[in-house]
Amino acid sequence: EENGHQNKRLKSDADEEDAEDQNKKLPKRKIVLLMAYSGKGYHGMQRNVGSSQFKTIEDDLVSALVQSGCIPENHGEDMKKMSFQRCARTDKGVSAAGQIVSLKVRLIDDILEKINNHLPSHIRILGLKRVTGGFNSKNKCDARTYSYMLPTFAFAHKDHDVQEELYRLDRETLERVNKLLACYKGTHNFHNFTSQKGPRDPSAKRYIMEMFCGEPFVRENVEFAVIQVKGQSFMMHQIRKMIGLVIAIVKGYAAESIMERSWGEEKVDVPKAPGLGLVLEKVHFEKYNRRFGNDGLHEPLEWTEEEEKIAVFKEQYIYPTIINTEREEKSMANWLNTLPIHDFNSSAVEMQTNNKDSKKSSDAEGSDGCGDDSD
Repeated sequence: EENGHQNKRLKSDADEEDAEDQNKKLPKRKIVLLMAYSGKGYHGMQRNVGSSQFKTIEDDLVSALVQSGCIPENHGEDMKKMSFQRCARTDKGVSAAGQIVSLKVRLIDDILEKINNHLPSHIRILGLKRVTGGFNSKNKCDARTYSYMLPTFAFAHKDHDVQEELYRLDRETLERVNKLLACYKGTHNFHNFTSQKGPRDPSAKRYIMEMFCGEPFVRENVEFAVIQVKGQSFMMHQIRKMIGLVIAIVKGYAAESIMERSWGEEKVDVPKAPGLGLVLEKVHFEKYNRRFGNDGLHEPLEWTEEEEKIAVFKEQYIYPTIINTEREEKSMANWLNTLPIHDFNSSAVEMQTNNKDSKKSSDAEGSDGCGDDSD
């Protein structure tokens, strides 16, 4: 009996070695993975090699890629070896429903299932497509869509005594919110909506394609709404500050004219809404799809078939996390309490410091990113 048991064990070890040898023989191919994750408890998407106390989404992803046999172990240590690139660097606590990463892997059998088996349930790979050898998910991305889920009592006027669970957004206020959000459309100088960029830094100019707030809905007795924004690219904190400023205006802490002023050269200290509700919804590859999507070799980077899986993931992991964290930690309610004392004007000294820093700083492209929009 003992011998039989030992033989079985030796056989399974041999099978594993055979599988590993087979994997090694597989050629590496450039692919993209469609990822969804709940960002709570993580210090953003991007891996910080050598900084193990700050766990990131990519730490878990790379570990799963190695364990499933898609990449050799040394590629996990040096991600350049697999030409790894993420589309957006979501920051601390920020979730994603449609993040895209590009990398070279061995195309093993049942690849998605095997990677997911080594991932926690709040991180899922929902799709995979082959792409051109030179594809880079950050550089080839034409636009990114983010959503921001918030309790609607954030829009209640400061002079009204509001019970958070009883507040319901009226039609007139929603229309005002959407009128203000629509002002962001087009190209503006967003140097006041990020840190370390001066008013004359060309990279502070960003193009916003659409921004609106959808119809409110009730979850766990609290009314929520989702703001959606699509832009070419975002800088660190940009989306949260865009939303923070609209909330401050609607609540009556700032005049509408401050929006126009914030795009000018003077320094305006724009309030930054909490990071909790921010989700990377979708990344767009229109130019790539036009050129390669129907060339007979590659598929367009569209994820229609995965839409249902994305919706299920959001309902299961992203929305409950936002709702429960808001209820427990009251991040929006606590932030709203800081608005009455927020000073929208900052000193000339601070402006000079920011201008100096902006020369040193590198662009946070693709990030609302960049480490943020997130944090």
